[in-house]
Amino acid sequence: MSEHFLQVPEWSWNHPVEDEPAYVHHWVKPLHEMEQPPDLILYGAPISRSSISVSGASLYPSEFRRMWKGFATYNLDEDIDLSTFQVGDAGDVAMHTTDILLSHQRIQKTTAYLATHYPTTRTCMIGGDHSTTACAVRGIKEVFVGEKIGVLQLDTHLDVRDPKELGPANGTPIRQLIDGNIVKGENVINIGLHGYYNAKPLINYANEHSIQMVTLKQARKLGLIETIKGALKQLSEKVDRIYVTVDMDVLDISVAPGVPASTPGGMSAIELFDSLLEIGKHPSVQHIDFVCLDPSRDSAVSETVKIGVYAWLQFITGCINQIRI
Repeated sequence: MSEHFLQVPEWSWNHPVEDEPAYVHHWVKPLHEMEQPPDLILYGAPISRSSISVSGASLYPSEFRRMWKGFATYNLDEDIDLSTFQVGDAGDVAMHTTDILLSHQRIQKTTAYLATHYPTTRTCMIGGDHSTTACAVRGIKEVFVGEKIGVLQLDTHLDVRDPKELGPANGTPIRQLIDGNIVKGENVINIGLHGYYNAKPLINYANEHSIQMVTLKQARKLGLIETIKGALKQLSEKVDRIYVTVDMDVLDISVAPGVPASTPGGMSAIELFDSLLEIGKHPSVQHIDFVCLDPSRDSAVSETVKIGVYAWLQFITGCINQIRI
């Protein structure tokens, strides 16, 4: 019996009729139907019971897929058709109804399974709350034991709260990884911090463990793209693979109300899109996740979910640009 807990998503793939434009739901294929390893494997981790604040982030993987119909595979800005890049959807990790720890173990085992069977394929996890990141990184470390993993985190928060007090909640994943000797603090770079959303004791922990904190104000002063490039270059010189985690609360509340911990003062949608285009270009980025997007908090036009899908497509556009180079 294989050590994964993947379920087919509540979604049907519609094959395009002749001469119909290629949309995302025509392009992404179920992983089990693909004869060759794809360029990227997508899988969902629909859990939000481990969120500190009330969250419906468990709904995001299904809403993410439903929103595909509104997006074509052709990127006008970059003159790139994404359909040349093969994406396999592995489905969603089956969550236990009440047992958070068991659900986390399943995410870890599933990530390890995918990394074992597709060792050269990029992976993209759609959360779920941010607790899922620690599970995924541990699963990757299980497979690539001798490798150093770096984390590039786009986030309003440090996520270094103490799991001894909160359990393995969404405010704790980076601390879990550091305290568990999975990732060194010096190999974590957080870009997007701002304002009044990280208590001083959390800043103290970050400083003690050499987490590199780049505020949004600092990044804008230097130039956000230059900041992203510098972070990727720095990490790639010290680690073997980079894991990128995108907490959607890095966005400003005015453009992304659909996150549990939405705040003013965050990134614009364009800043996030440009960042992910750059991140996708870097060959050391082998894993990425998008977490903490709660469709139940979105407006009737689903702007946050749409931003989430667009951000994912920007990352893939960057991946194709990297292949071209």
